[in-house]
Amino acid sequence: MNTLLHSTRFQQCYYTKTGAGPSVMLLHGFGESSAIFKHQSAFLQQYYTVLLPDLPGTGRSALPPEEMTMELLADFVHEILLQEEAEGTILLGHSMGGYAALAFAEKYEHQLLAFGLLHSTAYADDEAKKENRRKSVKLINNGGKEVFLNAMIPNLYSDLSKHEHPEEVQYHLTITHKITSESLVAYTNAMICRKEMTPVLKNNLLPVLFVIGKDDNVVPYRDMLLQSTLPGRSSVALFENVGHSSMLECPQKVNDVLNNFCKYVLQNKIA
Repeated sequence: MNTLLHSTRFQQCYYTKTGAGPSVMLLHGFGESSAIFKHQSAFLQQYYTVLLPDLPGTGRSALPPEEMTMELLADFVHEILLQEEAEGTILLGHSMGGYAALAFAEKYEHQLLAFGLLHSTAYADDEAKKENRRKSVKLINNGGKEVFLNAMIPNLYSDLSKHEHPEEVQYHLTITHKITSESLVAYTNAMICRKEMTPVLKNNLLPVLFVIGKDDNVVPYRDMLLQSTLPGRSSVALFENVGHSSMLECPQKVNDVLNNFCKYVLQNKIA
């Protein structure tokens, strides 16, 4: 069911609600929309209430007038959970959605039962990464949105996935081309400015899931394995021959990992 968020701050923003049971929210990454989780939503709704926001400026949701930050996205998630009266949620974020999940865990930990990073990182950008993002902003602003996306999206897949699942790469591209240049620039600048979030991993008491691709060209798997040692309660899934988009590269394996993590969290939640 498509639901309008009743908010004065985030006007004309939408999320999808399916299934019944404990609350699980999936946050999509940069250049995506909630449609990236087509396989996960169809599976998880059998067991949970699945909340799938289109982050502001993506999918059906309008870009807000405020400057985009990860903290702003945390507030957006907070308003959805308040509207849904969700008292304890498992929050799972892909890539940039993981950055937003970390910001939410820092600010609203009391609303969570657990959170997860799917091909994401708590590290801030180093100077080289920031400079690459600035070049991307310049390209997009000069009318090169399609050139940027056509180069970026295939890089999010392993060589094996590109060979075996070209239709998923094309599906991913179709999603991204619907997003405006203004939104892409706003989110790129937000990622440049985001802060180091490893203290959130170290200091919270929540279970944390790490989904890692061995062939991820964006988030090195060794970095993620190192970060997975920071929380007190970690679960790790490392996929061979998978890049940055396991939700489409090996959906059934990801579905099983997410379901098993959610079941573990609900069976062992801290009162």
